[in-house]
Amino acid sequence: MGVAVYFVAVIFRTSLGVAGLDAAARFHVNASALSTFSILQLLVYAGMQIPVGLLVDRLGTKKVLTFGVVLFTLGQLGFALSPSYGTALASRAMLGCGDAMTFISVLRLGTRWFPARRGPMIAQIAALFGMAGNLVSTVFISRTLHSLGWTATFAGSSLAGVLVLVLLLLFLKDHPEGHEPPPSEHAGAAFVRRQIAESWREPGTRLGMWVHFTTQFPAMFFLLLWGLPFLVEAQGMSRAGAGELLTLVVLSNMFVGLVYGQVIGRHHEARMPLALGTVGATALAWALTIVYPGEHAPMWLLITLCVVLGACGPASMIGFDFARPANPPQRQGTASGIVNMGGFTASMTMLLAVGILLDATDDNFRIAFSSVFVLEALGIVQILRLRARTARRERERLVASRVEAVHVPA
Repeated sequence: MGVAVYFVAVIFRTSLGVAGLDAAARFHVNASALSTFSILQLLVYAGMQIPVGLLVDRLGTKKVLTFGVVLFTLGQLGFALSPSYGTALASRAMLGCGDAMTFISVLRLGTRWFPARRGPMIAQIAALFGMAGNLVSTVFISRTLHSLGWTATFAGSSLAGVLVLVLLLLFLKDHPEGHEPPPSEHAGAAFVRRQIAESWREPGTRLGMWVHFTTQFPAMFFLLLWGLPFLVEAQGMSRAGAGELLTLVVLSNMFVGLVYGQVIGRHHEARMPLALGTVGATALAWALTIVYPGEHAPMWLLITLCVVLGACGPASMIGFDFARPANPPQRQGTASGIVNMGGFTASMTMLLAVGILLDATDDNFRIAFSSVFVLEALGIVQILRLRARTARRERERLVASRVEAVHVPA
């Protein structure tokens, strides 16, 4: 039930990615104003991560997911009916607020229903269902936009939110019977500050945030808004051909997610090589595409770029695998919120930078997309700074847990 909610949330989140050109025409806006849709949505999403983590730790997943479904369904319906740019912006902000409540709740469900050793696979499977939602956007919403029109497409898709809300209320349970969590501490300002401070104090939480920051955004900004305009306007592809390449990113993401989940579940030390390897491959693919001397990059290079971008989502899930062992169960929601904030902050920054640079350079995508390297460099510096400290803390915890497990007869 949790991943069903997340599936619908991602459909709504990414539906603008295949409707960017239609939105620009409908609301008569330029590139910067168009990017504001996604920037505002991600700004709300990122800003909500720590509050949502605290709410999940305090209220449980079912209540938070219910709030989220109501908000993102109303946001999608409002976007369908918006008569102006301003009301459309408000609708995307509401959608982002509801969307922000989904993934952390799903991760919390995973920790309640599955043993810790399955954490990496559970996170990757949840992300896979999210990518399936992205697939629905690229395949179906892009087609219905041209056959049914704007209002019918977005209003009709909002019915999926009503469906998962009913199923959620009827069937979802926070935890298995007989495995209730201990009562929450008294909630207050001091409790909130302590939850955030103790989560942030752990180097594993901060490393997880920077891994998420560095790995997620190269694919996110591409899928969320700028991929279709880049492929159509800069690479001369048809909308159908561009949609197929966006679909390839999603399919690659789903396949790589299963592989990464299996590898990390069996070999915990593979987390950092996989994360840094994905960053390096992504930077290389972008560099080759941007500096290609011809007017248009060859199809084999665009296909390679999209396949490599598919690894970004699974690599971003590795960030949670650093934060999870660094925090006790009562702080998992807060720590996950801090990690999740990283990638969406980077994606929001990238969306803004691309929109501004496109307007400033008369739609020069090569210059605009070069900003990807600035954020990647920042993230790599922070990852390298924190990885040794995190590894040392994990070894200390492992030794301590083994000592505590030793039975000394009386």
